[in-house]
Amino acid sequence: MAVGGSLGVCCLALVLTVPQILDAHDGRDAARQPRTTSARTAGSTLLLQRTDPYGSKAFTRVFVAKGTKNADDAPPGLTQLPGPGEVFVSPRVHDLLRDRPAVKGLLPGHEKGLIGARGLAHPDELFAYVGTTRDRIAGEGRALKGWGYSYAPFPAVEPSTLTYIRFALGSLVLLPLGIFLSVCARLSAASRNRRLASLRLLGLSTKGTQRVNAAETVMAALFGAVLGLGEYEVLNQVMTRTGLPGLRWYPADGALSATTVAICLIGCPLLAWYVGRASARDATANPLAVRRTATPRRPDKWGGLLLVTGLGIVAGYCATGFTDHPADSLGPNALLMPAGILLTGLGLVLTLPLISYSLARRLARTTQSLTLNLAMRRNEVEPGSTMRVVTGLVLLVFSASLAQGVLIQLEQVTRPSSPVQDYSIPLSTLTARQQHDLAALPGVRAHAVTMESWTDPDGSADQPWASAVVATCGQLAKLVKHSEGCVDGKVMRLSDPNAGTGQGARPGDTLPFGNPKGGPGKTLSIEVPHDTITYSAYDPSAVHGADVLVPPSALPAAARPEGARYVLTGSSDHDQVRKVLDGVAAVAPTIEVEPIGVNIEGLQQIAVLETLLAVGMVMGLVIGTAAFVVSVTDRAVERRAQVTAVTLIGARARTMRAVQCVQVVLPLSIGLVLALATGKLAESCYLVTGGSAVYWDSAGVPVLAVAAVGVAVVAAIGTLPLVGRRIDPELIRRD
Repeated sequence: MAVGGSLGVCCLALVLTVPQILDAHDGRDAARQPRTTSARTAGSTLLLQRTDPYGSKAFTRVFVAKGTKNADDAPPGLTQLPGPGEVFVSPRVHDLLRDRPAVKGLLPGHEKGLIGARGLAHPDELFAYVGTTRDRIAGEGRALKGWGYSYAPFPAVEPSTLTYIRFALGSLVLLPLGIFLSVCARLSAASRNRRLASLRLLGLSTKGTQRVNAAETVMAALFGAVLGLGEYEVLNQVMTRTGLPGLRWYPADGALSATTVAICLIGCPLLAWYVGRASARDATANPLAVRRTATPRRPDKWGGLLLVTGLGIVAGYCATGFTDHPADSLGPNALLMPAGILLTGLGLVLTLPLISYSLARRLARTTQSLTLNLAMRRNEVEPGSTMRVVTGLVLLVFSASLAQGVLIQLEQVTRPSSPVQDYSIPLSTLTARQQHDLAALPGVRAHAVTMESWTDPDGSADQPWASAVVATCGQLAKLVKHSEGCVDGKVMRLSDPNAGTGQGARPGDTLPFGNPKGGPGKTLSIEVPHDTITYSAYDPSAVHGADVLVPPSALPAAARPEGARYVLTGSSDHDQVRKVLDGVAAVAPTIEVEPIGVNIEGLQQIAVLETLLAVGMVMGLVIGTAAFVVSVTDRAVERRAQVTAVTLIGARARTMRAVQCVQVVLPLSIGLVLALATGKLAESCYLVTGGSAVYWDSAGVPVLAVAAVGVAVVAAIGTLPLVGRRIDPELIRRD
């Protein structure tokens, strides 16, 4: 009981500490934010902050030009501001400079020191303070007033999204965890009840017997809670060194708070006391019935009331999905919807003993099979014992279905509106070799060059101008939704009905494009043709609104038009976006890349959310499996006498194994079917109230069905050790 409870407390501490870790990230990020003003005075210290994507991460550089005012006001993590040519970097940037020297181009100067932990949101952050002179940032720099805000401009997880994560973790972890701790508190329930009944028959009062039981369960639970907190401390130290994908933290961020310690040390023993008191009530009230194995009492029906209530709430919200005004998650719905889902899961667990009892009684009366009769009579006598074994696995399937809904909701919220993702890079910063390597990156399916015609600042206000795309017909087809009428090797006019055209550019007009490679004042002249390509671009897209298609053969080999940008396109899948950005950073670390329509901070948030959800699912799997292992082991110990007696009467070992398997698999199968049905209803309820574009997800049903079959197979295999190879008559001598 203590060891099993320690595992549950460790998982509980991890769930309770996740918000604390995120708050620590945001707190340090807010404390280092510069407070600046555009009103610059003589001697003021100037700051210029740049945040650029480096791979799939954000690389933040703060350029500092020290003056006579606020020059000694250092941000958290530094003891002084950098002087001209000095650079303070985070440990991750320090390693990056060693592994990839080309990154030095982003940090002009020599490394002066490292930024302390107080100045970094997390250990893997790419952050640097770069000292410079006033003339270099005079145009855009702002005067420094101080450091620190009460809020983080880019929180690790948006507050609205954090609500979804808390609900998901509560459903994935806390509900199975409560059942698991209850299972641990009821270990050896049959033998304990016999001992308590013996104490009552020896003359101990009811209250005295309850105190004995409370002392056993509470002390074991308390010892398990202390052990679990120690396990969490070790886990925190290990995870801060290894980290999780998309989420890193310092050991102090995950340190146990007083609230977490209080919940674990008070809540878990209190739960054990309540469960132990409820399970020992019959032994203290009617000890003779326990010692003589009296006819069992029918399980209570109030668990079914919880299930019906929860299903009523969930089905009501699902029904609104068929109307023109589906329910939302605002107002009372924010509490009623989660309550309905939790009541459904809890009611499902509490109703299983009643279902098992009713089914066992009916089958035992009608079957002619010895194996099925023995199995069902045992389930009829002890329906709660069987349910202790299967409850964790049933909840695992229910939670997996609900987690699928959370994943769908996150995908709807964070998925780009376009199925493709474009990346725009200044062409002048790339060599021909780098262009070739970028086009060959995994995940890049097409590339092109975009440029805008040159306009004379002193010329006419109505001088025509237009944007052009340098690409083949095949490349254009991969850059846009649809194109029609394209002919390779010809300059052609582009027409997108959903976008505006160039200012006054008509067929026959000549558009000049600046070409520094051609010499001073040289231009490339392209005439707007009459031949037209009708196309439809994605939104957002780097070629949206382009007016002219120029084949690569129409430009000189060394042409570098002014302001031209090299465009890559690929899938908008989050994993693919991260892969392409990391590939770009490997080819050209110092270039500026603009993912069209993508916020790097948002991309990092998605990685954090997926990590947290994955951690919740892993913990749910661990808890469900642990509950099954603990229950099976305890059940094997409690059943040794009964198995021995039936075996001595003449039952074969093969028959006994079949009996034990049927006892578990039959009620488990019923529970899994109910878990699938109620889980899909809970998932749809969550999607309807969350405003998702998908309400009824059937794609995940086969996966969940296969998972349920796998759970049943694992449970069947787990029952086989219940029948031992050796028969020990001593186990039944005293009976």
